[in-house]
Amino acid sequence: MPFPHFDRSQLRLKPLRERVHDMTLDHILKLTDPIPAVDQPDLPTVADRILAARAQGRPVIVLMGGHLIKQGLSYMLIDLMERGLVTHVAMNGSGPIHDYELAYIGQSTESVARYVSEGQFGLWQETGRLNDFIAAGVRDGLGFGESVGRAIETEQMPHRAASITAAGYRLQVPVTVHIGIGYDIIHEHPNADGAVLGEASYRDFLIIAQTITQMEGGVVLSVGTQTMGPEVFLKALAMARNVALSRGAEIFHFTSCVFDLTDLGSDIHHEAPRTEAAYYYRPYKTLLVRTVKDGGESFYIRGMYRQNVAALYGLIRERVGRPA
Repeated sequence: MPFPHFDRSQLRLKPLRERVHDMTLDHILKLTDPIPAVDQPDLPTVADRILAARAQGRPVIVLMGGHLIKQGLSYMLIDLMERGLVTHVAMNGSGPIHDYELAYIGQSTESVARYVSEGQFGLWQETGRLNDFIAAGVRDGLGFGESVGRAIETEQMPHRAASITAAGYRLQVPVTVHIGIGYDIIHEHPNADGAVLGEASYRDFLIIAQTITQMEGGVVLSVGTQTMGPEVFLKALAMARNVALSRGAEIFHFTSCVFDLTDLGSDIHHEAPRTEAAYYYRPYKTLLVRTVKDGGESFYIRGMYRQNVAALYGLIRERVGRPA
């Protein structure tokens, strides 16, 4: 006998105009803003690896949590996509939510502390439209990210210039979304269909696995994703290596770079022992050690994403020229 299910028809959804937002378009760094000065001696090497990978036709993948958007880095990432220097973006499930809300109303981010107390967190009418965009895309054979980007671009949403998913759709750069059911606010909504969400995100998983088949000589950047990024990359890399090795090829020589806040100590190239908390930090053991140990190289850039990612963008821009 099945367990009882929550009746979503009882939910009261409010319009976004009634929500207090913690982020607006003004928070996004403009391409003409001064590049912050940071003390990160490995950043020039990472910039050079990105340019070398693209000169050889190899992928540059950005694995990102929603904080890349919330830290105001969307325009910089979009510019790198437009320049052909970022060839794949992989988001967690919060990414397209912030991306869409900014494109639609120019604002995003609600106070969890405030709205969970009111029983209103995540329950906003317009945000639930994402479920409809995804369902329409799945019917047309699209994945999660492309479905959202298509809707933002084809509806000509007023602030779509700030949308990473719309840029991906316009430029035909894969923007994939990798979800866990129940993680994201759109899963609360009455129009959420778990089968559709799973199908859309699984298509995106197969898309990133295909990208990683070309990873020899490439670069993967991880920005603020402690679970989704390293876990999705690990499984997709295993699949890609399985096929490559059966054909006598290799996917061992690539660069990984993690941007995050955790203090990992002075040695990032060897696994911490199981008795230490660092062992259980996935970006460390997965992206900095295990996946590159057979011929790759890894870098760790510790500090605030807004400063360090912007500084990397500035170094790349110095090398290839300023935006028009």
